[in-house]
Amino acid sequence: MKPFTDEDVEIYIQSKMEQRHDLVSKAVEEVQKIIQQLTAEISYKATRFQAISNSGIHNENIKDQPALLAKWSAMLRGKRPFHPSIQVLAPSQFIITVPLRGLSGYRECQVRHWRYYTVHGAKLLSSVRDPEELHQWLEVKQFSKSLQQWHEKDVNIEGDLVPAKVLIIFRDLVEKSIISCNLSSKVTVLESFSSVVRVAVETSESQVEVELVPAVEIPTCWPEKARWPRCLKRWPPQEKVQCVKSLGFDLLARSNYHWQLSFSRAEHLLMEGLDEDGGCRMRCFRVMRQMKEDVWCAGNKPVITAYHLQTVLFWTCEKYPRTKDWRCFPKAFLRLVQKLHKCVSQRFLKHYFVKNTNLLKYANTSDLDLVASKLAVFLENPVFCLE
Repeated sequence: MKPFTDEDVEIYIQSKMEQRHDLVSKAVEEVQKIIQQLTAEISYKATRFQAISNSGIHNENIKDQPALLAKWSAMLRGKRPFHPSIQVLAPSQFIITVPLRGLSGYRECQVRHWRYYTVHGAKLLSSVRDPEELHQWLEVKQFSKSLQQWHEKDVNIEGDLVPAKVLIIFRDLVEKSIISCNLSSKVTVLESFSSVVRVAVETSESQVEVELVPAVEIPTCWPEKARWPRCLKRWPPQEKVQCVKSLGFDLLARSNYHWQLSFSRAEHLLMEGLDEDGGCRMRCFRVMRQMKEDVWCAGNKPVITAYHLQTVLFWTCEKYPRTKDWRCFPKAFLRLVQKLHKCVSQRFLKHYFVKNTNLLKYANTSDLDLVASKLAVFLENPVFCLE
């Protein structure tokens, strides 16, 4: 492999990455403003849904805990801008979580039982399949406090909160609120083969596809499925581990029966202060993300997203925890790309917190093979694309 110089990296950063940062930041700001208006209207129509905010704090569970609120505020002070409800998968592909109100005091359910119903409440002869590792059932009795609305049949079947039923109500509210907010020229609900809610948002520069996801925010505990950190690992430091786990997790309505575990607050904190030891981890990540968007996996709905790259970074940081491993940018960057190439080639990338989950399980194999071939070409001749 031919080594590239620091000058190559600086030219690439100045010509590509700064422009990307400005465009994405502007898109996030515009999309957030529109979705804030939309979700405020939704919350007015149905109190079970909260409007998103840019403060970093949505959930009354967090607001009611001064210690956790102070920790969260201190964590963000002086850091890069953070929009906890917005996840940028690609410059034109966002996920925005919409917090649910009236569910607090969560506890894990220890008793397993079978479900024999469809999402519409009809009886089944055989049981519904068990959730995959990154998913779980959610019963209203798992919350010590719950609004009466969560016990109603429009969202509840036999004590279970059913994501598909929540999404049906949410989609209807989105469609009505677009009209009542006079946002029809800016927001369009997209057709979907599944129950998820996707909208197209017009910004000043381009159209952004946004998945709007109802979310139960659980900042008070860490899920048993996330057996982290692993034994004898030196990264991240123990102090940071405790802080990460204290931020809890979320449950997202993205499927018919099962709620998906999400760790957006924890992942954001892991990304903060990565290079306090003078390393180049974030620089490696940003250059890799730019190369992915320019060369390896371009397009509006890429098979490999920024979330996949972030996961690759976490695993690599854990494997190489020492400061000296991140002093030399060319060596560290190529190591990261090699890890990405291995995962894409094998079509297997473990979730960082729930390691039995393969994040590429349902990805298009032909698209993955194409990305793998482009990564192989780069590794043979590491040259940055400046065109």
